[in-house]
Amino acid sequence: MPLDQFAVIESTLREGEQFSTATFTTDDKRRIVEALDTFGVEMIEMTSPCASPQSAADIRAVVAMNTRARILTHIRCKREDALQALETGVHGVDVVIGTSPQLMQHSHGKSIRQIIDTALEVCEFIRAQSPDIILRFSTEDTFRSRESDLLRVYLAVADSGFVNRLGVADTVGVATPNQVSYMVAQLVRLTKLDIEFHGHNDSGCAIANAYAALEAGATHIDTTILGIGERNGITSLGGLVARLYTLNREHVSKYHLPTLPMLDALISELCDLPIPFNNVITGASAFIHKAGIHAKAVLADPSTYEAICPEDFGLTREVSIGHRLTGWNAVRGRAQKLGLDLPDAVIQDITRVIKERADTVALSMDEIDALLTSAREEVV
Repeated sequence: MPLDQFAVIESTLREGEQFSTATFTTDDKRRIVEALDTFGVEMIEMTSPCASPQSAADIRAVVAMNTRARILTHIRCKREDALQALETGVHGVDVVIGTSPQLMQHSHGKSIRQIIDTALEVCEFIRAQSPDIILRFSTEDTFRSRESDLLRVYLAVADSGFVNRLGVADTVGVATPNQVSYMVAQLVRLTKLDIEFHGHNDSGCAIANAYAALEAGATHIDTTILGIGERNGITSLGGLVARLYTLNREHVSKYHLPTLPMLDALISELCDLPIPFNNVITGASAFIHKAGIHAKAVLADPSTYEAICPEDFGLTREVSIGHRLTGWNAVRGRAQKLGLDLPDAVIQDITRVIKERADTVALSMDEIDALLTSAREEVV
């Protein structure tokens, strides 16, 4: 599948609600949904209506917004859960059941044969009640499950004809990109159904694993804003966008990229969560250049040291110059930005002053501007 034909299932309002500081009101959810719809995600997944009466009411409120994005909800593989989900009017239902030995023993207690029977019963019920609904079936803890068990379950569900999509879930973040690629490729080859990947970030591989899934033929990737979710969260929306953008901007041209910083800022506000300094695209340091050799090249051509163009996201770059690592080309660039035409020798002298002072403490931009302005007056 061409990489520009994938779809995002944005799960901030499902997986993201499981993050430690996330408690979204109905109004919060509407704000998030409106922003995600502006960004252009294809699907928005919400917490199961079985979680609480308010969760069910919130789904109905969001469905009533008539977004371009399709609204999904995520449920256990239970008939009663399916019935409550259908009553909310969602466009799609995501069914999940654990298949790892750990979850078979400590969660639902079912055998593989019982899992298959339950899955077929629930999926058939949903399809009978709503023939046109989007229906996904996923195993939980896919990558700690036995491969033979997984294939038995997936093939039985796929052969039933009830579902539109199969889900692969790295529930505890243990998978490697090679493992993800292998599993997704098998399902693409054996079932011909759409394949969704849900990857946790416990070992720092969520973005890499999501990309491996796409390379192997997955059609849908689960994300959350800022990557929030259970424990260390899942693939971040910005991280997935950045990964694809650096390969080919056309892969993400269908999305309104300048909305991304606003999305990150919104979740930062609602979850009382500072955006990490090294966050992809929106981190405070994402587009700051400091070393002299870097600054010189960036001033000549930003792509020399930038794989991502900040302007595409409504952001700007910064060349930091008030430190001992600065170079005179960076100082000259600042002078030009101020409209000051100074000889190179003067710029080099000011650079030496900056370096000497910065050995003790970094200079502010105001202090540097004062040095440049003073030099200009002396030259005149």
